[in-house]
Amino acid sequence: MLFSRALKTLPELLEGCLRNDRKCQELLYKQFYGYAMGVCMRYVPNREEAVEVVNDGFLKIFQKVQMYDADKPFKLWLRRIMINTALDHYRQNVKFQHHEDISVAENSIAISGGNNAYSQLAHEELLELIQQLTPAYRTVFNLYVIDGYSHEEISQKLGISEGTSKSNLARARENLRIMLLKKGSDEYARVTR
Repeated sequence: MLFSRALKTLPELLEGCLRNDRKCQELLYKQFYGYAMGVCMRYVPNREEAVEVVNDGFLKIFQKVQMYDADKPFKLWLRRIMINTALDHYRQNVKFQHHEDISVAENSIAISGGNNAYSQLAHEELLELIQQLTPAYRTVFNLYVIDGYSHEEISQKLGISEGTSKSNLARARENLRIMLLKKGSDEYARVTR
């Protein structure tokens, strides 16, 4: 009987969450935890913060489950909540983050031309590089490139100007390009030794 209880459909889980059924909340959490972590890892610098954002996001989902429109895909609703929770986390912690100036990054990284690091880059490696960006650059890059927000939407969500959003995106792309070039030259140096 316990086994069949674990095989609830999404509508049954959501109905249970409306009734504050802890078992339904737990099952929903477990079912979508991996997806939520994937979304949140793009916005925070480490796994511990991602877990914090995921947990905060699920708390919001459980508190606002009545606002979910069953005519739309649940994953899209969950994704939007996770992104907004990550942005809230960013806004709360931005004053504590260390910001590196792009000129410092350019001076500290040796650049070599001609290597194509893009072709050999794994998904996990790309996420690691994105997480190395400053919080402002990483957030704008993820919102624009990965999640498809416009600069106008980003400026409204983050409380910055559209010009700042565009500038942060350009700098994020430049920093990623530099990191990719450095990664390519490091890989080449390792192979030739």
